[in-house]
Amino acid sequence: MHTTRRFFAVTLMVLTAVSPAFAGDQQHVVSPQQLAAAVTAEIAQQDADRSAVREALARPEVRAVAKKMNVDLARVSDVAATLSGADLAQAAQAARHVNQQLVGGASAVTISTTTIIIILLLIILLVVAIK
Repeated sequence: MHTTRRFFAVTLMVLTAVSPAFAGDQQHVVSPQQLAAAVTAEIAQQDADRSAVREALARPEVRAVAKKMNVDLARVSDVAATLSGADLAQAAQAARHVNQQLVGGASAVTISTTTIIIILLLIILLVVAIK
């Protein structure tokens, strides 16, 4: 029994000593360049999403609706800057829709646009309430 333990201990030490020699030939599933590109793309997407939310919150129509609802847009903007993940994606999608509806300085705000603005504000407020 004692010799069996020694045999396994010696075998384990030899394999441990030899394994770094084979590690140099090992291929990664994802290359470091692909990983860096994926991280960069995710950061760029989050920056674009935050920019869309900031643009929507800066619109006079949104400010008017927020004022009617007694919503502090400074606080909402601060919260929007800290959103991430699915919350940020939802807020950005709603913000992009608002921005597209109001592009070109449309003077008439329809009911659907007002509804979208309110939904955007509510999404951000709900995220604040959850956190």
